[in-house]
Amino acid sequence: MAGNGALSGAVIAVAGAGGPAGRAAILRLAEAGAIVVASDNDPERLSEAVDAARYAHGGATVVGDTVDLLDLHSARDWADHIEKDFGRVDGLVHLVGGWRGSETFVKTSLDDWDFLELLLIRTVQHTSLAFFEALQRSDRGRYVLISAAGATKPTAGNASYAAAKAAAEAWTLALADAFRKAGGAEGPTSAAAILVVKALVHDAMRAERPNAKFAGFTDVKDLADAVVDVWDQPAAEVNGKRLWLTEKP
Repeated sequence: MAGNGALSGAVIAVAGAGGPAGRAAILRLAEAGAIVVASDNDPERLSEAVDAARYAHGGATVVGDTVDLLDLHSARDWADHIEKDFGRVDGLVHLVGGWRGSETFVKTSLDDWDFLELLLIRTVQHTSLAFFEALQRSDRGRYVLISAAGATKPTAGNASYAAAKAAAEAWTLALADAFRKAGGAEGPTSAAAILVVKALVHDAMRAERPNAKFAGFTDVKDLADAVVDVWDQPAAEVNGKRLWLTEKP
């Protein structure tokens, strides 16, 4: 686990910061010394997450931007203004999520695919394209995608979700190859990595279901630690890697 201040001075954007995983991530990144620029499609939820991180870490710089990540121009503007305001961009943590499933394979609704394709794939496309050049300019640039074990072993009722996650992973691995090529013979200076979980759990879920075991689930605080750890490792060691936080299926 990275110690306090391990990311001192790093400027890290967090997409999808308003949910439980996002809140844990921006808290942990702020604790590690990073300047955090958070976005979410829900302004109220984003404001609460940013305020919580500022309150927990009084000296931290944590700001919130409402950005439409379904619009490439908006994503590019966001990346540009972060670099202009803070002089650099050292990371993009992609936590935009969503889930739709069905009882059986044949009951799959392709409306669910349309929904998930936007949330889970299009936002990855837009953030990666928007942030690539800034991350490549950084001496410790990282693009971190949170994915699911289901992308590797899809189930009948999760066809749309698993396929969307698998596509997001493939896109991120292509980004990793771009970093590899940009690094040339010296190897990559920036990296794209995938953190794979079975599912996430947080304190409110445990409070609602005190008898549930949540076997194989990753606590959002442990996920946040794993996000920070991506910066602890050399770019060449994490670039293009699936880093498993649960058992491989």
